[in-house]
Amino acid sequence: MTIRPLSILPAPVLRKLAEPVITVDDDIRQLMNDMLETMRHEQGLGLAAPQIGVSLRVIVMDCSDEDDPEPMIWKMANPEIIAASDDTARMEEGCLSIPGYRGEVTRPAAVEVKYLDEHGKQQQMQADGLLAACVQHEIDHLNGKLFIDYLSRIKRDMIIRKMTKDARIDRDG
Repeated sequence: MTIRPLSILPAPVLRKLAEPVITVDDDIRQLMNDMLETMRHEQGLGLAAPQIGVSLRVIVMDCSDEDDPEPMIWKMANPEIIAASDDTARMEEGCLSIPGYRGEVTRPAAVEVKYLDEHGKQQQMQADGLLAACVQHEIDHLNGKLFIDYLSRIKRDMIIRKMTKDARIDRDG
């Protein structure tokens, strides 16, 4: 497994619609494993392939607590929300691709997701609480949407301006 560099806002890959996975093969499984390793290294709960510069519909998550005897690791290709509750939940979110910023996001409190697992088998999951927020956040990445898009326009624009300025400074030295 390899730790891959993160794509940081304003990287264009973060705003693109990711391509569907045609077949879950060894290359996709390697990508999933690299993503999991990268996510853990960066101390995240989830990671979408565009966040490491790969425009494919692949996400990984681990929303377990440190004291959970069994970690709840999810590796998904082509995840799709097929049902969402009318009830909503508000949670503070952050993003590895937008370091240093957090914001309150309102999302459906529970979702049902269909996806292909790491063996290419069709699966479904029911999620609520933190897992529901996490899976929605990661699927948003596959659609070129970021958590800041849920914030007020003023706050979102301020974050984008700051991240763009920082990227120019990093690039130009």
